[in-house]
Amino acid sequence: MSGHDWVARWDDVKGIVLAGGAGSRLYPVTQAVSKQLLPVYDKPMIYYPLTTLMLAGIREILVITTPTDADAFRRLLGDGSQWGLTLRFARQEAPRGIADALLIGEGFLDGDDVALILGDNIFSGAGLSSMLQQAVAGHHGGHVFVTQVSDPGRYGIVTLDEAGRPVAIEEKPRLPGSRLAVTGLYLYDENAVHIARALTPSARGELEITDVNDAYLQTGALDVTVLGRGHAWLDTGTVDSLAEAAEFVRVIEHRQGLKVGCPEEVAYRMGFIELRDLRELAAACRDTPYGEYLEDLADELV
Repeated sequence: MSGHDWVARWDDVKGIVLAGGAGSRLYPVTQAVSKQLLPVYDKPMIYYPLTTLMLAGIREILVITTPTDADAFRRLLGDGSQWGLTLRFARQEAPRGIADALLIGEGFLDGDDVALILGDNIFSGAGLSSMLQQAVAGHHGGHVFVTQVSDPGRYGIVTLDEAGRPVAIEEKPRLPGSRLAVTGLYLYDENAVHIARALTPSARGELEITDVNDAYLQTGALDVTVLGRGHAWLDTGTVDSLAEAAEFVRVIEHRQGLKVGCPEEVAYRMGFIELRDLRELAAACRDTPYGEYLEDLADELV
């Protein structure tokens, strides 16, 4: 398969990666470095949500960071052109909730639809790219991705009716109506910014993304995609979940010989860059296992 068989571009949808927050649950590791810059096995954490947006066909992306970590993210990611992307950067001055990302990104979005993803979320599974592209191309209003969890009291939980339509959404419910947790990937139309601006901060002083989702739900404009058994969702916000995610990626990569969350490979397969570009990216990190993987990949694609 050539990379260009995967091409799908949605020019009216932009992406936001929210890579702010203090990472307090990972202290003291995050005392000197952003959580989203920590390694998840062989790649920086932010590579995983970034490539998820790329798999959805999104090429114009805003990365929101803390003020102290902004320069480090710029050094790591550059302007995105090496991967066929346009990356912009903004700062979240203080943790004000996930929905605050919509307000920070208002100028960047400029009335376009948005795919918002949390910088510590990892998605993997067969057919993920096609599923994301279909959701992006066909969505209206709001769209969330949910998956079954064993401990629903820790998450935002969606209850569906017999037709698979959402009827309720609750944040960390004491008596959950289902075990379907809302993951950290959200699709919204241009109304999301207006909804976020009208929110009242919660008891912890944050603009809650659950309130945005509920606003769409109340108007019948919230769609839900259930991630099945063939898909994995990992949240790397704690020491244990970070270690579990690293082991998950390690096992898949060693078993299959394919990388998870590799922006160079995704960029080529999505048609964002050409084969010669892939070879140049491989040459830039020659004599490393990562560079060898890219070189082998380029040779296989000839």
